[in-house]
Amino acid sequence: MAGSLKSLDYSVLQQCMHCGMCLPTCPTYDATLRERNSPRGRIALMRAVADGELGISDQFAEEMSYCLGCLACQSACPAGVDYATLFETARADIEASGVRKSVQRSFWRWLTLDFLFTHPRVLRAVGRVLRRYQESGAETAFRKWGFMRLLPENLRRLEPQTPQIAEKFSDDLIAEREEPEKPRWKVALLTGCVQDLVFPDINRDTADVLLANGCAVHTPSVQPCCGSLQSHNGEPEIAVELAQRMIDLLPPAKFDAIITNAGGCGSHLRHYSGLLAGDPHYGPLAKLWDAKVKDIHEWLIEIGCRAPLASPAEENITVTYHESCHLTHGQNVKREPRQVLALLPGVQVIELPESSWCCGSAGIYNITQPETSADLLKRKVGHIRSTGADVLATSNPGCHLQIARGLTDAGMATEILQPVTLLARAYRREPPALSQS
Repeated sequence: MAGSLKSLDYSVLQQCMHCGMCLPTCPTYDATLRERNSPRGRIALMRAVADGELGISDQFAEEMSYCLGCLACQSACPAGVDYATLFETARADIEASGVRKSVQRSFWRWLTLDFLFTHPRVLRAVGRVLRRYQESGAETAFRKWGFMRLLPENLRRLEPQTPQIAEKFSDDLIAEREEPEKPRWKVALLTGCVQDLVFPDINRDTADVLLANGCAVHTPSVQPCCGSLQSHNGEPEIAVELAQRMIDLLPPAKFDAIITNAGGCGSHLRHYSGLLAGDPHYGPLAKLWDAKVKDIHEWLIEIGCRAPLASPAEENITVTYHESCHLTHGQNVKREPRQVLALLPGVQVIELPESSWCCGSAGIYNITQPETSADLLKRKVGHIRSTGADVLATSNPGCHLQIARGLTDAGMATEILQPVTLLARAYRREPPALSQS
């Protein structure tokens, strides 16, 4: 469980050599060229807090908020600095200090982090209400009549980014237990929070791909949040509780793998051992859990993913791939999504310039830092345009929603799909006998 910067193992704070290798990889430093907006600048601030030379101030809180948490610096660092732990500990310190506390902010944090995202049934109920609001035409009418101007500024900024809620959620599309004719592996499938409400079809695609590759799939109908949102936003106690609930729901010893298909969630999910270190019961289970958690692309390549049989009706398309920050930097899953795309018949993969550069979504960054987020999105959309690709493939719901909005605003018809969706569609075009082989 995360402590404070002052109680953190000091060797973690000392590890930064100030070599500057992180600077070219940091989107905020690239935008401002200010040392304080760089990873090593932020680490210097954190170390000053740990040494008692600097207090937790609003300026310190703003700097930690300005950081995307994309972890590109962690990939670039030759000293192996654990920036993720430093960053999350700093944010926890900020929340504990109360320096940014207000009645309005406390209410929204409680409603989202403490309540909605810890009660999956309530979250789905809210999703259904929102779906009806969107379907009824009320959303369009309220925007047209200008009612949204009555909302507080933060909500006015958030409202246009509200995603379209799916008609059916994951439990409507996936049975709790599904298996192929001759299963070789037993896996658990995590359906997520945003993914469950907005992209349940991607969860169905993931289950179909696993079935087509010999996996018996266990998908609990009601799953708690993984704790990623809470951990990244300074609420480690709630993140600990959610990790314990997840382990209780899916005991890792029962499965060959625990599958995640969302880059941001997966990065957190495979680090439960650090969160639960010292817990006599959950500590050992968390180590086994971390070893069993696999990104869907990683697992498919590990077990020898079957290439789909080409269909006579196959259409040739061009695909470019945007790397989710937490998939490539947090999980070190870089080659495998491209290897999955390379298996697809009729697909030409075009490399995306700056494919691992953050799109500006970064959890709730597009809400808390809208200007920088918009700049990063514009840069990403420009690179996508330069490829001329028919499809953008990505593997994180936050990236998916952010880039979809950018493409729409730019008037581009580029379709956004996940590699696993393209693979599932290719399998469905095969003769039925092959789908259970």
